[in-house]
Amino acid sequence: MRPELEPEILLNAYRQGIFPMGEADDNQIRWYSPDPRTIIDLADFHVPKRLARTVRHSAFEIRMDTAFEKVITLCSRQRESAEKSLLADGIWITDEIIEAYTKLHQLKIAHSVEAFEAGKLVGGLYGVAINGAFMGESMFHIARDASKVCLVHLVEHLKARNFALLDCQYMTGHLHRFGAKEISKKEYLVRLAVALKLDCKF
Repeated sequence: MRPELEPEILLNAYRQGIFPMGEADDNQIRWYSPDPRTIIDLADFHVPKRLARTVRHSAFEIRMDTAFEKVITLCSRQRESAEKSLLADGIWITDEIIEAYTKLHQLKIAHSVEAFEAGKLVGGLYGVAINGAFMGESMFHIARDASKVCLVHLVEHLKARNFALLDCQYMTGHLHRFGAKEISKKEYLVRLAVALKLDCKF
């Protein structure tokens, strides 16, 4: 794994509002700090009615941090259903990215929310938690609504633990339906600074 993806470098980047994406075509790692930035305001999170019924009556078993490597790997492979705000597929999740975030997971910094159906992993998401900020990275689904149910559970989990920021990086129609909004980079960095001062545990 290249030095710039070591945990200390990654965490320092996130604290400054910067995140990496792999480039499969040329084997490069590029860094981004978008303006505007997309966030989900936890207090204004919107669950569409049909999805709310699915959550209430769901057959999914929701777990956390039991299958991180499987989640990130499926996000990278299932291009049509992987959600990475800027991209409609998972090609930015290279082998080096998987290795780097798995290492963060082992350090209890990167986390996954997983949906199981009849014992099979059918949806999930992962991201990075630093103090009161959670930086969402990617999500996938095999079963309908599985990743969306994971997102609902993630928001409930973050709210219960007094997190202040859920970063989604870039806007998509998928995120917009949940009440995601774009804010300026300047405002994002202010919100990030506030969240980083909180003593929250994922």
